Amino acid sequence: MQFRPEKKLGFGLMRLPIVPGGGDADIDIEQLKKMVDLFIEKGFTYFDTAWMYNGFASENAAKEALVDRYPRESFTLATKLHAGFLKTEEDRDKIFNEQLRKTGAGYFDYYLLHGIDRGKLPVYEKLNCFEWIQEKKAAGLIRHAGFSFHDDPELLDKILTEHPELEFVQIQLNYLDWNSPWIQSGGCYEVAKKHGKPVIVMEPVKGGTLARIPEKAVELFKEVEPQMSVPSWAIRFAATLDNVMVVLSGMSTVSQMEDNLSYMQDFRPLSEEERGLCFKAAEIINDQIAVPCTGCSYCTEGCPMSIAIPQYFSIYNEDMREDLEEKGWTVNFTNFQMIAAEHGRPSDCIECGQCESVCPQHLGIIEYLKDVAKHYEG
Repeated sequence: MQFRPEKKLGFGLMRLPIVPGGGDADIDIEQLKKMVDLFIEKGFTYFDTAWMYNGFASENAAKEALVDRYPRESFTLATKLHAGFLKTEEDRDKIFNEQLRKTGAGYFDYYLLHGIDRGKLPVYEKLNCFEWIQEKKAAGLIRHAGFSFHDDPELLDKILTEHPELEFVQIQLNYLDWNSPWIQSGGCYEVAKKHGKPVIVMEPVKGGTLARIPEKAVELFKEVEPQMSVPSWAIRFAATLDNVMVVLSGMSTVSQMEDNLSYMQDFRPLSEEERGLCFKAAEIINDQIAVPCTGCSYCTEGCPMSIAIPQYFSIYNEDMREDLEEKGWTVNFTNFQMIAAEHGRPSDCIECGQCESVCPQHLGIIEYLKDVAKHYEG
């Protein structure tokens, strides 16, 4: 079966709008409906969700805001099976059937084994998930089978060599991670291209990091295209690559949606000179970023101390960009106390390693929490 032609922007249903004062699962459905309507009105069709997104509520939200309101053939829907929720082969069908129920989709256009790395690959192999996903495709419940990936190019090459039946791969790709020794976006992209597998891009703005960049990097972009938003450079960098099929953006507001649609509806690829500006910006950002966290929140679900890890890293990164010797105090010290009033403190970490075992960025979270604790609690 051929891939359906897609405009290059996909709606990632991972960082959805939340009702005021609500938690991750308290999705603002009415705002989401407006975003879905805008997206489809402009001719975009690709929606991406997963079992655990938004506190396990994203798939339900997809049903209410999308599936129940539009003809099934008018959009494409992707979701995923995560190794962290699999203990037996029976769990595969339990989750899959529940995903069908939650979304009401009838079938999935794209279905992925979620977040493959060296730790999760043995689970997928032991439980015969590669064979299972093909069975679902043969039954007409999946139209295209693939996987998302968080590891190095060597492992990606091994998987694609051993499983040529997989049709596409989803990787983290952005200009900051292109040459990163940890993420290796560029290397993974080239491996997928070598195997002839279309790439779906996740984290093109690196969880918002590339929307809030140092002023010196902002000036680089504004000198060339003053009317374009800062995150537009990150989205367009990924979309410019010829083997990229869709770039997912985890949009949280109508304004973010409107901005992305403004330049992606009639997409113009970046020139070589403009790509070079992105790499210059990456050098500036790398000089100032303390913790390369994307805010995916995978780490928080099983934390026994309920530590709001991404929130702490976010305010810590902001402070590390400040001249603290001159300021001495920032509003983030107050923000820290507000977060700590509802969650565990960084110093509460018992070093169980659960967070590090599921982190797609392979961050040394335990040590980073010690840095945050020293900064705010020391």
